[in-house]
Amino acid sequence: MADTYFISYAGADRPWAEWVAWHLEESGHATVLDVWDWDTGDDFVQRMDEGLRRADAVVALFSTSYFERGRWTQEEWSAVVARRDRLIPLAVEPLVGVDVPAVLDAKIRKNLHGLDEKAAVEALRTAVNGNRRPTERPAFPGNTVEEPVVPHGPRPPLPGGTGEPGVRKLSRRRNLDFSGRAAQLAELRDALPADRHSVIAMHGMGGIGKSQIALEYAYRFADAYDLVWWIDAEQSDQIPVHYTELADRLGVAVKEAGAEHNARTLLTSLRDRRRWLIILDNAEDPEQVERWLPEGPGHVLITSRNPNWRRLARLMALDVFTRADSLAYFDNRVPSVTGAEADALAGELGDLPLALAQAADMIEKGTHAGLYLRLLRENTRILREGEDPDYPVPLAAAVGIAAGDLADEHPDAAALLRLTAFLGPDPIPIDWMVNARTGLSTVPAHLDELTWMRSTLEPLRRYSLVRVDGRTFQVHRLTQAVLRDQVDPVRIEAIHDDVAAVLASADPGDPQTPTDWPAWASLASHLVSQHIDVVDRAELRPTLSDAVYFLIRSARPRAAAELAAGLRETWTAQLGADHPDVLTCTQYLGHATSDLGDSQAARPIIEDAYTRRRRTLGDDHPDTLQSANDLAAILFQHGEYRAAMDMDRDTLARRRCRLGDDHADTLQSACNFAGSLHAAGDLVAARELEEDVLAGWRRLRGDDHPETLRSALQLGASLLQVDEVSAAHRLVQETWERCRTTLGDDHPLTISAARTLSDALKDMGRCHEARSIVEDAFARSRRVHGDDHPDTMRTAYVHACVLHDLREVEAARGLLVDSLATERRILGPDHGETLLTMNQLAISLGALREFGEARRVLEEAFDRRRRAFGEEHPETLRTSYNLALILHEMRMSREAVVLLEAVLAARRRILGPDHKDTKLTVRALVTVYRRMGMHRQAQKLTGKKATKRGFRKKSR
Repeated sequence: MADTYFISYAGADRPWAEWVAWHLEESGHATVLDVWDWDTGDDFVQRMDEGLRRADAVVALFSTSYFERGRWTQEEWSAVVARRDRLIPLAVEPLVGVDVPAVLDAKIRKNLHGLDEKAAVEALRTAVNGNRRPTERPAFPGNTVEEPVVPHGPRPPLPGGTGEPGVRKLSRRRNLDFSGRAAQLAELRDALPADRHSVIAMHGMGGIGKSQIALEYAYRFADAYDLVWWIDAEQSDQIPVHYTELADRLGVAVKEAGAEHNARTLLTSLRDRRRWLIILDNAEDPEQVERWLPEGPGHVLITSRNPNWRRLARLMALDVFTRADSLAYFDNRVPSVTGAEADALAGELGDLPLALAQAADMIEKGTHAGLYLRLLRENTRILREGEDPDYPVPLAAAVGIAAGDLADEHPDAAALLRLTAFLGPDPIPIDWMVNARTGLSTVPAHLDELTWMRSTLEPLRRYSLVRVDGRTFQVHRLTQAVLRDQVDPVRIEAIHDDVAAVLASADPGDPQTPTDWPAWASLASHLVSQHIDVVDRAELRPTLSDAVYFLIRSARPRAAAELAAGLRETWTAQLGADHPDVLTCTQYLGHATSDLGDSQAARPIIEDAYTRRRRTLGDDHPDTLQSANDLAAILFQHGEYRAAMDMDRDTLARRRCRLGDDHADTLQSACNFAGSLHAAGDLVAARELEEDVLAGWRRLRGDDHPETLRSALQLGASLLQVDEVSAAHRLVQETWERCRTTLGDDHPLTISAARTLSDALKDMGRCHEARSIVEDAFARSRRVHGDDHPDTMRTAYVHACVLHDLREVEAARGLLVDSLATERRILGPDHGETLLTMNQLAISLGALREFGEARRVLEEAFDRRRRAFGEEHPETLRTSYNLALILHEMRMSREAVVLLEAVLAARRRILGPDHKDTKLTVRALVTVYRRMGMHRQAQKLTGKKATKRGFRKKSR
């Protein structure tokens, strides 16, 4: 009976996978092989799961790549082990030094490597069918007659087999340290189909590993060719000489004829031959090489820095290693390097294969990884050191040669390259250079953009010294480092001036607008690259300040605080503490520090800016009013709600008078004042003002601007408090979706929206939906902000409330206990949010029937609330109400009645008789009256005849 086999393999072993699958199907079995059975666009995980469930067994092709971290092969074999399905391990290369998981290492495996094809087929069949005793007498071996194999399609060659092409010349031995590049090798194999003429041009910067991939391809797929010939094609006029050598090996050369005649004879011969591979390594000029490109049913593989091969070949652009490939390379070659060290080295070296090889060589010779990393950061001359036999010259020399050739032939391009060496390693918008070109002293300017780009960027691209992508170009960080080291000191000052001019001329847009954030991110990365001293340049001060503001608005407060702190220190020394640029930087530093959750550290910074601005600019200056707004916000964060309200009220009045109702600054103050009204318990006034503010932001900025979204969330929270749950849900749901689209799931505003939406869903009784959203928001907040950030504590509070309503009270209690400890430490015991958590913790304790502890927590919270907010604040009344319920459970009904009667009177007056909290209080008081036998009082409240039916209390 035929079985179905799922083929589990690493990408680098695809040739083995196809060979195994072909022979299994030829034997009558079915297989599941991704590259044969799955289509582009399929859900990979779903197809993998379906294939594993359909298969009778999994054939696992063990190799070094198979056990690399992060591969899907682990998911495949883990699923088999978990279900105790059959696993057939086949080793396709020696596993010396490979850390095979113990659960797999214990399984008997068959080796396919090192065998000829006949032996490998037999080993495969034995592995699948098992070792079985014969049922008949074995035939005498001397009389064995082999049955012919009739394949159903072209049979793949045995990968890594012992057979070699009949004619072969390669540049060097196989690189035993080669690792990674599985995707590129698979792409090459797909692009070079059997018996079809194909020309591939791999292009990329020097040191990126073009020749290494070509060499590995030639060795790995040697059995697919009868002829493999490597030609050093850097000097195109020498190609005929190399062809003559091959013609001689094939017996078609005429000794008396010249090299060109024999080369032509070879090309004619190749038209009638099959299964050949010609590698033209380091070919640079397509026009010179074109006439020497072979034709016929074989393959040509070109490696080149020049990308301009499209007319002659299929292009394959090479980039640096992925970080995973870099780490695997270090792990394979220098296992003594830790994962953290390897990651740091790869980052500093830009994942460039040649640089990694040089570093590995130095480490192998005794240089500690940490020391190499420090030397690299201090002085790029270390890039001249280190050798690797698989690369012709060190990186510094390779870059120097390319830059020297460029300077000889294209001096304008060389000048631009020197300038960009002092920018950051991120993409550089071409528009920056075009806009600034007429003001640069070191780069010649041309009259029109097209001429300038053609004379400068195109040569850089042809030498693979830059990568051009649409409207940007990029220079590798190590190329930049080498170039900076080689610049004539006489030129450096002028180059620095030009770099500053380029940065100052950039116009990335509004730092507050998300659509402009990518342009700002690009500019900020170059501003902080530290290759020129931007801080001392007056022309860059406005740009640097705006960059800090962008970092704040795009939710990168740590980067903003670090940049602002450095600017403030330097500018204060240069300009004095009262200079407007210094005070702007101080304002932003306070804002960023607050966004980091450290309001204690933010307060003196903001107070300093406010005091200095009042003294130097006056109370009504827009900058002073901005500092007043910021100080009110800090007071609010500290729980000083009355002081915050007074300052918000005054700032709003001044801004209305000076700027008008619809100015962005006025709307900002109105939004903050509404928050103060809310905290003071004036929910109706807060809600009305928030509606006006939201309408104003929508008119001014549109629906998707962060300020509009923030205002919508604030109104949604107020709607929840005034019991308009459906309206709150609609508004917050829409706002959350807009936040996710505009800002991303990890932006603090999106996390806040998810938290508020969960609160609304909870109040609608949709607790399972609420749980899914708030758990995700809580995990994101912890990752983005950390456990001690106020936003994380707020999300933990909502999470606990949802768990409580789902009757997971123990889990809720545990979360609240942890949150309360953090809030007391960070915010203080009298802060409003600390008291909210105490109230909810007492509710959970009551549900767990820990009434004594619940009473203690509520009495403390009530006393602190009453002192801080007054007797009739909504949150004070809420605490009093919950305390009454606990007292009633403790058989202290008279005390409970006193509290409930006071709460009811206040809620009727403040909230009205129809508010849900008022109705809850009536129901609770009626229940207590009846249980105490006070039926007349109960009847008076309800207007109905008293019954003996009880009431199920709900904490509120």
